[in-house]
Amino acid sequence: MKFFLDTANINEIKRIQEFGLVDGVTTNPTLLAKEGGRWEEIVESICKLVDGPVHLEVVSTNARDIVREAKDLIKFGPNVVAKISMSMEAIEAVRILSSMGIPTNVSLIFSPLQALMAAKAGANYVSPFVGRLDDLGHDGMELVSQLISIFENYGFDTEVIVSSIRHPGHVLDAALMGADIATIPFKVIQKLSHYPEYFYSS
Repeated sequence: MKFFLDTANINEIKRIQEFGLVDGVTTNPTLLAKEGGRWEEIVESICKLVDGPVHLEVVSTNARDIVREAKDLIKFGPNVVAKISMSMEAIEAVRILSSMGIPTNVSLIFSPLQALMAAKAGANYVSPFVGRLDDLGHDGMELVSQLISIFENYGFDTEVIVSSIRHPGHVLDAALMGADIATIPFKVIQKLSHYPEYFYSS
């Protein structure tokens, strides 16, 4: 299973890279805003620092603007993936971007049918938000299990990124289920070496 680091902090990326654990990075506007300064400069630095995919989030909500913004974001580097929040407009945009060879990650996945739609549209990745589902009283990891089964049933190449990770237990469960990727906050990745009794605490 690949480890992505869910951050926009350059020092955090460099620190985890020292252990050889960074296969990619996911960001969002909130993470970038926390760093201060111009987000464009931060993104440029991340893309140069990271060998693997760097997921940059599109903020537009209609298909035409999503496509335009994604085309702008990939200019930051050949490893950029356009991260797009799930909606019918997003599905339309993903289909267009896929035909252009622009990689996409459909985010904010809360049901298996949302992920199936994204995969059929040509998304390279889908991001089920397990922590947010847990917060609402659902079993977020059950969704991950469903996605893996569906994608295996029909031979989709779309990769499952387990997202909104709250504790090491989410990472463990993702690995046992065969998820492709876990995108992990810095504070959680530091806890992965702790004793198992701490795995399911935030």
